[in-house]
Amino acid sequence: MGVDADVLTEWFDEVGRDLPWREAECTAWGVLVSEIMLQQTPVARVQPIWLDWMARWPVPSALAASSQGEVVRAWGKLGYPRRALRLHAAAAVIAAEHGDVVPSDVDTLLALPGIGAYTARAVAAFAYGKRAPVVDTNVRRVVARAVHGAGDAGPPSNTRDMADVEALLPPEDAPAAKLSAALMELGALVCTARSPRCADCPIYDDCAWQHAGRPAYAGPAKQVQKFAGTDRQVRGLLLDVLRGSEGPVEKARLDLVWHESGQRDRCLDSLLVDGLLEQTGDGLFALPGEH
Repeated sequence: MGVDADVLTEWFDEVGRDLPWREAECTAWGVLVSEIMLQQTPVARVQPIWLDWMARWPVPSALAASSQGEVVRAWGKLGYPRRALRLHAAAAVIAAEHGDVVPSDVDTLLALPGIGAYTARAVAAFAYGKRAPVVDTNVRRVVARAVHGAGDAGPPSNTRDMADVEALLPPEDAPAAKLSAALMELGALVCTARSPRCADCPIYDDCAWQHAGRPAYAGPAKQVQKFAGTDRQVRGLLLDVLRGSEGPVEKARLDLVWHESGQRDRCLDSLLVDGLLEQTGDGLFALPGEH
């Protein structure tokens, strides 16, 4: 039971989505930007912002030369805006220490600010065609079903998940990198969490989950991320005011975005702590570097 690498990569060649960061001419910087933007954010929302971003900042030094405020403003409604600041910080290091070229080595990538295990391996595989186990939620689900016969993946374990995917990869760099992309695409398009399209699956015949009778997932319940009423929503509303203004604003403007003052002030404080907002000497609020 498991994954036939040749069958899956042939399927990917035929049906893989035509995304701009998969184009042959896309630089490693473009891949890095896409990977940071795609964390917890759907492709449809990322693509237009990625295109604008790359047109404006085609190399790391261009982004590094811009203010944090400009970067947060350009991040728009992608959510989790601390990612924008991490990307800005990584761009500065790439420009200063790596000749304005994103490193190809996983360990060097991991040394960049804000770059974790998944992103480092994704850049090595997708930008440089290297053999590296790339593990996201989609890949974990495909492996859980196709290899282990489970309805879904249990809680993440970096060591176990990496070893599972490592065992599936061909020994050569290029085929391994292609399989990494194909596994991810299968989970995104076919082997979805709800209503998987098993009839369209290229590895249906070898899938351990099918052979086991497609048992329901019986592991620990997964946390469902709410949005309405959460601090995430309030932080986004506060940032929206600053993104839509020409300069610093009074706190009274910010007080209008949310009715519950305790939560609102807590969120405002957290934005200041995260460096996503700054307070001016006269008590106004601004995006970083914009006062």
